[in-house]
Amino acid sequence: MISRRDYLKLALLSGAALSLKPSLLWASDQALPLLTRQVPSSGQTLPAVGLGSSATFSRVAGSDDVEALRAVLQAMLEHGGSVFDTAPSYGASEQVAGRIANQEGIAERLFWATKLNVAGRGAGQADPQAAQAQLDASFARINKPVIDLIQVHNLGDVPTQLGLLKDLREQGRVRHIGVTTTFAQQYEYLEQVMQREPLDFIGIDYAIDNLTMEQRILPLAQEKGIAVLVYAPFGRTRLWDRVRGHEVPDWASEFNAHSWAQFFLKFVLAHPAVTCATPATSRPHHMIDNMGAALGALPDADMRQRMIAHLESL
Repeated sequence: MISRRDYLKLALLSGAALSLKPSLLWASDQALPLLTRQVPSSGQTLPAVGLGSSATFSRVAGSDDVEALRAVLQAMLEHGGSVFDTAPSYGASEQVAGRIANQEGIAERLFWATKLNVAGRGAGQADPQAAQAQLDASFARINKPVIDLIQVHNLGDVPTQLGLLKDLREQGRVRHIGVTTTFAQQYEYLEQVMQREPLDFIGIDYAIDNLTMEQRILPLAQEKGIAVLVYAPFGRTRLWDRVRGHEVPDWASEFNAHSWAQFFLKFVLAHPAVTCATPATSRPHHMIDNMGAALGALPDADMRQRMIAHLESL
């Protein structure tokens, strides 16, 4: 079993961290099929691992050197991924990624998921004109006539902003619409919106040490036929702090997990309500490692409990 830290050391020793594919370190898994999930409302099939653009991706997007982002998008596509999640509020992420996608001619290969929110986190009323201006900017940045998914970010003024998205879906300019939140105080409202609105997607926080969504939200998503994007499957940096200095257990190979990233992602993907996990990264070798979680087996219920117990023991 090899940790993410160890394979990165091997990558560096190879003389070219970006040219060595981490997947070569577990080549036996490469013949395994890529895990995909269907969007219930449309039947579209998506790879179960994608790329988020907050955190480190956003920081690099705001710098003078964005070549790593070009490489990380290419790495995702080369390893079977397509889902890219962004938002106008993620600094320069949406703008820079859109420019790269068009320069590289990969815009149509990406499942482009962005967000709408000019009202703030669940507060106040959105100015419809400002919301429309934000939507126009998002369309201009990716330069696609139809955007795959737009969600109301952090449940900001859902009646106004989701109303605009419903209109766009009816016009055929957006394929899927939804809402997101990663704030515990909004979970009850999220449930209410899921009950009454015709959503295609929700975007939520969910991780091996953050199981609140298993109580009501994920079962409701299954009942209502709503696809689920998972944000922060690593607990942002929380899980990395927890496992620092520890090796991935040998028994993780039973479900084809060869790094902590794959361990955490496979736990999330094992829930049947989850459509795609989109951890953010600005490093191509991390992107390739993450895509490895979409290969091979997933842990069953007993194994998931063993995974939780192991993490809690560290």
